[in-house]
Amino acid sequence: MSIITDKSREQDFHWYALRAYWNRLEQVKELLEEKGVEYYAQKVLPSYVFVHTTLDKLEAMRRFEYDNDLHRFYVYWDKEKKRPSVIPDKEMEVFKIVSSAKEAGLELLGDDMEKYHKGDKVRVLDGPFKGAEGHVVRIKKDRRLVVTISGIAAMATSYIPKELLEKI
Repeated sequence: MSIITDKSREQDFHWYALRAYWNRLEQVKELLEEKGVEYYAQKVLPSYVFVHTTLDKLEAMRRFEYDNDLHRFYVYWDKEKKRPSVIPDKEMEVFKIVSSAKEAGLELLGDDMEKYHKGDKVRVLDGPFKGAEGHVVRIKKDRRLVVTISGIAAMATSYIPKELLEKI
């Protein structure tokens, strides 16, 4: 068993979610590029920006925003751990697969809620969503794959034929 010091933990890169205020997504992206922070943003996810950075760098950006009264974004917060919510790499990978597919019918469902975790857990075997994992949920009388970023957001795909789904 190895001991991880607070200093080494702070230097680990993780995915975090930001939400841009009042159509300031372009300003947030410019800030991230200026600071050299890797980010992921899609038009399907208006105002969401996911950043891959260290906790130290994220905190520095938050302080800069607060100190300069800029209010361009807020960071999703884990209230129990009292720190920014860390997004597991696997969830981010699946979310990227689904949100970057140029398919009609993608729908941002908003906040991740318990009801999106009901139904069979499946993996998509082929097609534009190949490799995505999520739950089959009935939305508007249609069975759809819902992928989530825990505590942050949920997105539904268009209909996927059941022959392309493998139960996990």
